[in-house]
Amino acid sequence: MLSLFKSKKSNKIATILVVDDEPDILSTIKTRLQGSNYNVITASNGHEGLDVATKQKPDLILLDNHMPKMTGLEMLSIIRENPDLKNTPVIMVTAVCEPQYITAAGDLGVAGYITKPFDFADLSGKILQALGEK
Repeated sequence: MLSLFKSKKSNKIATILVVDDEPDILSTIKTRLQGSNYNVITASNGHEGLDVATKQKPDLILLDNHMPKMTGLEMLSIIRENPDLKNTPVIMVTAVCEPQYITAAGDLGVAGYITKPFDFADLSGKILQALGEK
């Protein structure tokens, strides 16, 4: 009987993987997201990001594009081919604003594209939307 009165929203804390090669940005985003009650895991390049994503299966990935070893678009392409990760929402958070990169990210099904520097409120809104909470 009490189950009738429970919220329809899940009380699960979303896990967000942040992949960025800039330690200051990685730390800032992590701190802000943890302050917004998200579980945050990080990676500093695309290879590490793929490894973490495969093992942890995050609810959302925030992904830089220009990184050593593997670009964000390369990582995104591999994610979209992985049956366990292909439906994971990805938001590009990058300084890259050239139209061909934005189009390529769109073709790979990104949930959002934010250019650095960014307003954290804009990022929060895109995160809520990507997680279906808005």
